[in-house]
Amino acid sequence: MTEPTSNAIGANFGKLSYLVVDDFENFRLSMRQILRNCGADKIESVANASAAVQYCAYNHVDVVLCDYNLGEGKNGQHILEELRHKKLLKRSSLFLMVTAETSKEMVMGAREYQPDGYLTKPINRAMLEKRLGGLIAQRNALLPINREIDRENFPEAISLCLQTLPSQPRYKTWLMKTLADLYYQVGDFSHALKIHDDVLSQRDLSWARLGRGKILIANQNYDEAAATLKALVSQHPDYMEAYDLLAEALEKQGRPTQAQQILEKAAEHSPNALLRHRHLAVLASSNQDMPTASKAWRQTVSLGTYSIHDNSEHYLALGQSLSDLSEGDSSNEGTAHADEALTILRRMEKRFAGQENIKLRSRIVQSRVHAGQDRMNEAQNALDSVADELDPDLMPPEACLDYAKTLFRLGREADAKGLLNALALRCSDNPPLLQKIESLLDEPVGFRQKLQARSLNREGIKAFEAGNLEEAVTTFNRALDIVPSHASLNLNLVQVLMKQYQGTAGDRELLKRCEKCLEKLADLPEQHRQHRRLISLRKKLEGMMS
Repeated sequence: MTEPTSNAIGANFGKLSYLVVDDFENFRLSMRQILRNCGADKIESVANASAAVQYCAYNHVDVVLCDYNLGEGKNGQHILEELRHKKLLKRSSLFLMVTAETSKEMVMGAREYQPDGYLTKPINRAMLEKRLGGLIAQRNALLPINREIDRENFPEAISLCLQTLPSQPRYKTWLMKTLADLYYQVGDFSHALKIHDDVLSQRDLSWARLGRGKILIANQNYDEAAATLKALVSQHPDYMEAYDLLAEALEKQGRPTQAQQILEKAAEHSPNALLRHRHLAVLASSNQDMPTASKAWRQTVSLGTYSIHDNSEHYLALGQSLSDLSEGDSSNEGTAHADEALTILRRMEKRFAGQENIKLRSRIVQSRVHAGQDRMNEAQNALDSVADELDPDLMPPEACLDYAKTLFRLGREADAKGLLNALALRCSDNPPLLQKIESLLDEPVGFRQKLQARSLNREGIKAFEAGNLEEAVTTFNRALDIVPSHASLNLNLVQVLMKQYQGTAGDRELLKRCEKCLEKLADLPEQHRQHRRLISLRKKLEGMMS
């Protein structure tokens, strides 16, 4: 294949618009001159991130040449992240990261948002012509396809890909990958899978294996997906998308602990990916791994300082996890966690001052932090400071949940249960929220006590299955000492006591103990997952007592 002539390159450069982003004026002037020498005409330059984003919001840009390090504030990764998030760059636009820095941390972080290429300083005309010239040639050849994708006209884009494949063998890999992605977008998983399998039969390409794993997940074939993605991560430990998909597959398999471990590895490899840290924090929280959750939320908050993904919920979640860690811990470490929680919540109030309910959400958690450190006056003062806003009928559901949790910590159990029962009626069409209400009613305690009660529950079930009924009774009772109103635990104990009764000469005392357990659940909401089991065991007990 012949190399493009100097005139052809100049013509290609000349048709496009450029944006140079760099905090040093000398570099901006230098890049402008190099681009002009390459044939470019429409060239704009800016010194910082906000000016770059604003320019792209009002002007079409074909090529962005952006320095990674822009001094204080947002860097090149933040700009790329924001442009992608706001869809200010068309698929046909090119984004090249320019940098003197080549650290793995920088490259991995920027790669998360898929720049079209990297240019390492110092830059000369020959380097720019070669690197950018090739990208522009590819852009021009594939422009009709990318235009249809921007318009979300996926069937037409698929048709154009199929038409272009025979005439553009040079871009076969791009075309095959794009075609598979388009089939996935329109829900045609069989055609998408066939493309990946055809590619893999000829050559072991990581993107094809990743795509295959994605389709296996979509087809609910989680075991094969997990196996495929584990092998991919093992062979390509820097392929970050594979970690994310593997974590998703493991979660779908019901293996949240293993999913968390995968995300922890990913966070080590690429420490600047905010959204992955957020996913890790949510997963660790659901796994009751509060030290890991706090660490991940802390990193999420830190990375959000200049990110488009910055959110008050991240600050709130960090405060909540630190509250859990500090509860009942009067050691220096516990006090430090409590102090950090209060500091981060106050920062949240200032940073997001204009946001609705922000002070309310903050003070509810602050109250719980103080209560966890046995500072009851400060806890009550925190709630008093938002007394006018503490109306459960007007509060957002998540704020109501948080308020109920704080009421439990303050010893106001009846108020907390009343609030949760009212919330369950108000949000009866919201299954995820109902599950959170149910969990809080069952386990209105700190995370360490939750873990202890859950461990005892598992031990009790094992003892019951092994036929060790007395040991099972003892173990369930120990768990109920921690969470007396836990529905599943009470019903587990009832079943063991009934089994004991059937194996004895009719010890009525065992049935009375069953009655006491069921009485604890007299107010169990109908929406609770254990409600049908409660009704069934209640009827069975009535039959045994008659």
